[in-house]
Amino acid sequence: MTDADQVRDQIRNDAVEAALGKLDLDTKARLLAGQDMWSLPAVPAIGLQSLVMSDGPIGVRGVRWTADDPSIALPSPTALAAAWDPELARRAGRLLAQEARRKGVHVLLAPTVNLHRSPLGGRHFECYSEDPLLTGAVGSGYVTGVQEGGVGTTVKHFVGNDAETDRFTVDSVIAPRPLRELYLAPFEAIVDNAHPWGIMTAYNEVNGTTMTEHRYLVNEVLRGEWGFDGCNVSDWMAARSTAGDIEGGMDVAMPGPTTVYGPALAEAVRAGEVPESAVDEAVRNVLRLAARVGLLEGAPAVVETAPAPIDGQALARELAARGFVLVRNQGVLPLDATAGGTVALLGAAARDARVLGGGSATVFPERVVSPLDGLTAALPEGALTYAVGADPSDEPTPADKGFELRAVCRDASGAVLGTGSLPSGQVQWIGDDLPAGVTYETMASIEVTGTFLPRESGEHAFGTRGLGAFALSVGGRSLWSGVQEMGNEADPFEAFFGAPCERARVTLTEGEPVEVSLTYQVPDMTALPLRAIMFSLLHLGPQRDADELIAEAVAAARAADTAVVVVATTERVESEGFDRTDLRLPGRQDDLVRAVAAVNPNTVVVVNAGSPVELPWREDVAAVLLTWFPGQEGGAALADVLLGDTEPGGRLPTTWPARFADAPVTEVVPTEGRLEYREGLFIGYRAYEKHAVVPAFPFGHGLGYTDWAYESLEATADTVRVRVTNTGTRPGREVVQVYLAPAAPASDGARSAAVERPASWLAGFAAVAAGPGESVEAVIALPARAFEIWDEEARGWRRIGGTYEVRASHSHGDVRLTATLDVE
Repeated sequence: MTDADQVRDQIRNDAVEAALGKLDLDTKARLLAGQDMWSLPAVPAIGLQSLVMSDGPIGVRGVRWTADDPSIALPSPTALAAAWDPELARRAGRLLAQEARRKGVHVLLAPTVNLHRSPLGGRHFECYSEDPLLTGAVGSGYVTGVQEGGVGTTVKHFVGNDAETDRFTVDSVIAPRPLRELYLAPFEAIVDNAHPWGIMTAYNEVNGTTMTEHRYLVNEVLRGEWGFDGCNVSDWMAARSTAGDIEGGMDVAMPGPTTVYGPALAEAVRAGEVPESAVDEAVRNVLRLAARVGLLEGAPAVVETAPAPIDGQALARELAARGFVLVRNQGVLPLDATAGGTVALLGAAARDARVLGGGSATVFPERVVSPLDGLTAALPEGALTYAVGADPSDEPTPADKGFELRAVCRDASGAVLGTGSLPSGQVQWIGDDLPAGVTYETMASIEVTGTFLPRESGEHAFGTRGLGAFALSVGGRSLWSGVQEMGNEADPFEAFFGAPCERARVTLTEGEPVEVSLTYQVPDMTALPLRAIMFSLLHLGPQRDADELIAEAVAAARAADTAVVVVATTERVESEGFDRTDLRLPGRQDDLVRAVAAVNPNTVVVVNAGSPVELPWREDVAAVLLTWFPGQEGGAALADVLLGDTEPGGRLPTTWPARFADAPVTEVVPTEGRLEYREGLFIGYRAYEKHAVVPAFPFGHGLGYTDWAYESLEATADTVRVRVTNTGTRPGREVVQVYLAPAAPASDGARSAAVERPASWLAGFAAVAAGPGESVEAVIALPARAFEIWDEEARGWRRIGGTYEVRASHSHGDVRLTATLDVE
């Protein structure tokens, strides 16, 4: 902090204390409870404005589920981590702060820094990596960028929310050492390096205590040891106990208006169950957050002048390309667009791109550039052909392409109360997110209505998703009416949406518009603590014979110089609310790749998945490019990379197994409510190395369009210097990774020798860029923590001296240079 910063900080603290002193107990308790889904109440008497929060790891949705106010959709957090570039994450954060300010949002509910413990984790696309150091570095860059834009962050989900199964109730049983060295480590690094203004506590328990009530981890570790001075917000609906939560260090219970705080908290204080001093401390944290974002009178905002504007589309395109990981290339990439070659683009995922992971991270971009769009724009006319080949989904999904829809809300008499636009056939209104003029008390029905312009002639399926009574009609003809009941979904988030159900089929003609209507009867929600409406109009286009589709793709591939096959997961495979059961690509996509590769030796496979999938054909194709969920500009970035205008910049942030059976850690399903992290320190590449399992692609792996020679390595206990030379013919970027491997214990004898440690671990990294023939030095700082372990007996960090091998590597599986380092 500069002297001026310290003065302003003191002014903010004085304003907070003055405001706190003016509040009575009831107002203080009310201030700690959400007034609705996304905001805290204003208190005009002390000059406090309402503080607004929004979901947004990859974009800022705002407080409404609508496309009326579009959001920039950046690549998934896993893609951001794949760039191995904290400064790039910082730029992404600044863009999101710009988006937040435009939408009137003060706090972003991000980033998610839980680890990729098992490849089955259903929400890994929203997290960064399997490695705590990489996660902490990227997360620190992200938080720094957002807060430099004057917007708060809430680092989540603190802690142990590394899977989705039974996430509301699971007890994550984690021994003290892996808890400290792995799962708490990214949070600690971000608190230390980026000073976040918020933390979100998770749904789950850790070692028998619910995280919203975890006094030890929140008050003693997060606040006491690490010095966190921000606001601790519950995950939505996670708060369960008035006294337990406030004494456990949870400041804000979200969402409202019905929570365990508010009147219930004031009553608990009056009954002597909760000390008012605990309420005061929580209010102090809330007021400090409000002051930092400029919502408290008399307190200067941390950032009073917004940074220079950022071109969101351009940055989204750059981020996507920087996160693409080229894991295999047998000389086919980059394509030579000037040579007049032809390209066959294949796969339904190339036409209807999945650009984000879904769930609570969903935003609605103004435009989406699919791979088909991107390559069509980049290649000369006549150079590109397209065939569906294989569709990853064979069940109806929310109405999207070709649909123009709106929601019409009516009262019991049929009179229109209000209308709202829909970005797709999915209605998701939570709390007060309702069209103007509409209330839960007066609304009796919602009609999703509009037109559909078919892209194909044939039999189209329509369906519903959601719980309740529906009536479906197409072209003015009633097709189905009935009630959808609760299924066997375990997660409340998944259960509320319901399972997709096909209801009727109708023959339609390409290019001939037809009216569609789905009417939903709104149930009585008077008794619910949180009122919400979630249902969908679903559609599935004509389903042709799978073998015929593959045959068409094979014919197109045979006639082209290069075949580009796009394969992908779907929201039914990979999303919030559930974990995966295997790592297979859905549908006939593997069959498509094999068939195409058999007829065209220049087959490039683009894999659009948020986390690892099995690639059984990987040795049979010329190139494999991982694009994660690449955001709204993904198709444009794909064209840039395939044609060589941009180098694929990514390195794997998580290990990709050859087969699911090879993954050392897979358990995500609790046993009698407990998910035991029996593997201890050994997740990700640490586990593969321990069990001598060779993955398909190791952690840190990624190819560019040039080659690098590692020429020298100098190492001290705090700095590693690596000199590399670009030996190729194109400019490029290399991520130099430094791993430590204990070679011999220190002279303190048996105590150090007895410490179990991974065979190696990531200790630092740095990216360098150079032109052909140029040499450059990468300087990598080694943190003291790289040589430390958590001593469970002493309950503190202990430095382990001895001899270490320092490895300068292209990836965890590709060591280029080594040096010996003696550490005291």
